Amino acid sequence: MKKIYFLIACLFTGMLLYAQPPAGKAEKGASYGKKITPEGALTTAQFITKMNKTDTLQTKVVGTVVDVCPKKGCWWTVELPDKTTLFVKSKDYDIFVPTALKGKTVVLEGVAFNSIMPVSEAKHYEEDANKPKDAINSIVKPQKKIRFQPSGVLVL
Repeated sequence: MKKIYFLIACLFTGMLLYAQPPAGKAEKGASYGKKITPEGALTTAQFITKMNKTDTLQTKVVGTVVDVCPKKGCWWTVELPDKTTLFVKSKDYDIFVPTALKGKTVVLEGVAFNSIMPVSEAKHYEEDANKPKDAINSIVKPQKKIRFQPSGVLVL
């Protein structure tokens, strides 16, 4: 019986360690995913102009990170000119970033697309971000979002 308790304790500890965002200070030059360069990156204003003309866009964009998932670093948001955010999450969870990325200017390379985020998904991300319960409960309809699947991220 002691072995079973020990095994359960080891598994639980392993799950906690696995669920942490990667360590790091996200300093200038840090790269996550595919190695990219800043050349050819659009500003967020240029990005929005192009996204208004299409549903999907393969591009590079430079912007400031305003939030990072504190649980795993599996998603983050970048501020747009109208104070809304670009929701960034890699396909198949292949890129995780440290929480220290918050407040940093980054270049993202990948695919942007317009989407409708279901209420349950929007609430899930708000819970991940430790938002107040009333903010979570205020989400009652699907949200129109611009999402971005990065292949690479570079800290400027």
